[in-house]
Amino acid sequence: MGTVLIVALLVLAGAYGGYSYVKKLRVGGGCCGERDAADKKIKVADKDKSHYPYSVKLKIDGMTCGNCVTRVENALNRLDGVWATVDLSSETALVRMKQPVEEQVMKDAVMDAGYTVYGVES
Repeated sequence: MGTVLIVALLVLAGAYGGYSYVKKLRVGGGCCGERDAADKKIKVADKDKSHYPYSVKLKIDGMTCGNCVTRVENALNRLDGVWATVDLSSETALVRMKQPVEEQVMKDAVMDAGYTVYGVES
């Protein structure tokens, strides 16, 4: 009786593992929906640094790939008068602004994109 129970558990575990593997192949399962099309990057029209007298550096948690970088940059660049560039290796975003933008507005934009700001340097 014990052998039958062990064999049944092994069969169930194998079936579940096979199901999970096939699901991952079909749907994806990596970072940022790796099977989905990448987000289109929002380009800032004005890239003259002298037009952006204000800047802050945001420390961002949760980014793991280039798609994450694009999502955070897009979230920040949607804000009026903002030009953001993100560095994945240092997990930071340099946010240049034409007019001061409240920290909470930037944090909310990043949070809506699915990431967390855990530090702000002026």
